[in-house]
Amino acid sequence: MADETMNEFVADCQTRLGLDLLSGTWTGVVLWSLREGPRRPGELRERIGGISQKVLTETLRRLEQNGLVTRRRYAEAPPRVEYQLTGPGRGLIEPLSALGRWTERYADEVLDARERAVSGR
Repeated sequence: MADETMNEFVADCQTRLGLDLLSGTWTGVVLWSLREGPRRPGELRERIGGISQKVLTETLRRLEQNGLVTRRRYAEAPPRVEYQLTGPGRGLIEPLSALGRWTERYADEVLDARERAVSGR
């Protein structure tokens, strides 16, 4: 048992998968923005703010490739595309919520430490 605990986060361990999936700057934000149901890319950009179309497209593609979102294309003119969470994608909403609670509690301390490190205090 002790060996399992010590090796929990080795490079090839499945436990690291969640951390790797959420490591992108916009990944969690895009997942969170899809929590209430399907959204078109333009709606996502409006909800998120500050994300370029290119970065949003790259993030959505990566999420789709990892099975966290599905892309649905409608046969309409002009074409319409929507993205929605899959089961595994919905499963990340609670950990993201917990991370949000952690951030609310500790953000000031982390930012203060960061500033001290930058200013050399």
